[in-house]
Amino acid sequence: MNYKIRSIRADEWADAKELRLVALQDPVAHLAFLETYEAALARPDSFYQERAVGAAEGADGAQQIIAEGPDGEWVGTVTVLIEEAGTVDWAGFAVEQKQGHIVGVFVRPEVRGIGLTEVLFDAALEWAWGRGVERVRLIVHEDNERARRFYGKVGFVPTGVVVPLGGKADERELEMVVERP
Repeated sequence: MNYKIRSIRADEWADAKELRLVALQDPVAHLAFLETYEAALARPDSFYQERAVGAAEGADGAQQIIAEGPDGEWVGTVTVLIEEAGTVDWAGFAVEQKQGHIVGVFVRPEVRGIGLTEVLFDAALEWAWGRGVERVRLIVHEDNERARRFYGKVGFVPTGVVVPLGGKADERELEMVVERP
């Protein structure tokens, strides 16, 4: 595998934006992301600049890790957010222990199945463990079978926590976690 796995740099916001827009056009984007392509496209560049600064190499609260192909093209990404004990998460649940939260997982279709997602997850977990988290979690749509299978394969297990999707009473997302080794 001739791919470089690394954290983004703050000045690479345009590349991060481009990959996000590609991800939001994936056939399962409606299950995998809480944002639409149209909403992301309408955001000003300043949004992506701030997002990159907050998740770039050296940032403490979040880290966006990418897989960069031999030609420099970004072909995959995962972001880890740090959630502090005593706070409330995006869904309104109390955060009981310091934890990582994986979001924004995407690998371009043409390079799926070669192990990049596993390597991205290894890097994301290593970064999170290095920040002293007790566990790393993610939230996955109950109908996103491909993602649920992959997460199980890399050690994440369902907790039983169900996150309702605002405005979509018949849809749910499930929490999965991996505990600190």
